[in-house]
Amino acid sequence: MARIVLVTIGSLGDLHPFIAIGRALVAQGHGVVLAVPEDGVAKVRGAGLDAAGILPGYRAICARVGLSAEAVAARILDDPNYVIDEILMPTLQSSTAALDALAVGADVIAGSIFALSAGIVAEKRGLPLASVVLQPMTLFSAWRPPAAPRFAMMRHDPRSVIGRGWNRAFFALARIALRRRHGARIDAVRAEHGLGPAAGAPMLDHGAATKAVLCCWSSALGMLPPDAPACAALVGFPFFDSESGGTEELAPEIEAFLRDGDAPIVFTLGSFAVAAPGGFYERAAEISRALGRRALLLTGQAGAARREGNCLFVGYAAHSAVFPRASIVVHHGGAGTTGQALRAGRPQVIVPHFGDQHDNAARVVAAGLGRTIGRGQFDLARGKAVIAGVLADRKMATRAEWVARHQVGDDGAAEAARRIVALV
Repeated sequence: MARIVLVTIGSLGDLHPFIAIGRALVAQGHGVVLAVPEDGVAKVRGAGLDAAGILPGYRAICARVGLSAEAVAARILDDPNYVIDEILMPTLQSSTAALDALAVGADVIAGSIFALSAGIVAEKRGLPLASVVLQPMTLFSAWRPPAAPRFAMMRHDPRSVIGRGWNRAFFALARIALRRRHGARIDAVRAEHGLGPAAGAPMLDHGAATKAVLCCWSSALGMLPPDAPACAALVGFPFFDSESGGTEELAPEIEAFLRDGDAPIVFTLGSFAVAAPGGFYERAAEISRALGRRALLLTGQAGAARREGNCLFVGYAAHSAVFPRASIVVHHGGAGTTGQALRAGRPQVIVPHFGDQHDNAARVVAAGLGRTIGRGQFDLARGKAVIAGVLADRKMATRAEWVARHQVGDDGAAEAARRIVALV
């Protein structure tokens, strides 16, 4: 039996895949502990896995920076550097020390590319590291660069050597900038653990201990590019979406709503963007009423469900339970939510808010599985037009159903687990 340490940080979109992989490892007979933020420990344990908090939870981070949860979310949505500057770097020293203690006796460490402590501890202890990549754009490929605002200068269809060379030069400059901005702090933590300066740039490069890169998405979003790491493998989505961590049924009011009429449009902003939704849910309700369509809105807000005409507002419902019963899914484009919509075989309208969501949206559109509209453009007139178009597109609906049957399986977690254990 191998002992595996899984390391992740971030929202539920980052935590859930690791719970899925952890459960698959346990099912295969191995010992697992998840190193996660403090506010993820209860959910991991509810899923039947061991867990340890190695860095503060979201509320604690908000308290440290002196801002409300909504204000911090808004800062992150507007400033991509805020996560690194105010969340990752200030906790790197303490999270690395905590993970180092947790890794005693481990055989393998598997971590997200944002869990910088994973690479440091794996290198220190001579352990193989499996890099778990949840977002396709974070392969940072010169052949298929990220379709996101910060990468607008890149050649997004680089058919020539010159175009790919331009993209490589862009990434080289990004590496220099990241090293200048964060290198000293990272290297100081590495020195505390007896390691020399890092060879690469944080997030852009996989560390020296990396022996496998597990790409956790469906081929529907794109195959691995030619310049993917030699040790990379496309394993599929690791699915998990329980609120408590255990087995759950839909709340009676949700079940009744789903049974009582045509398939609704489901609107969701996942688990992070929902903290700073702006007017998303108000516009969603207006659009639904204007179209004469029923809508289920997953608002992330505590409290009882409320019915307003043809709309039901609820705090949470497992995507795996409600997406298959939707007409279409309107969401923010997070990797996990996108995967669940693909799995459900439903067309998508994506309203990206930040980060990889823009790239995920572009991939869904390229695959003929949905459309996208900017966050600032999601008003009554434009949102209604896009949603009406997707609702009326039978070719897209048929395509989504085919992809769900043939390109999105349920074995992503099991395949990731097998590849992690193979490193022992």
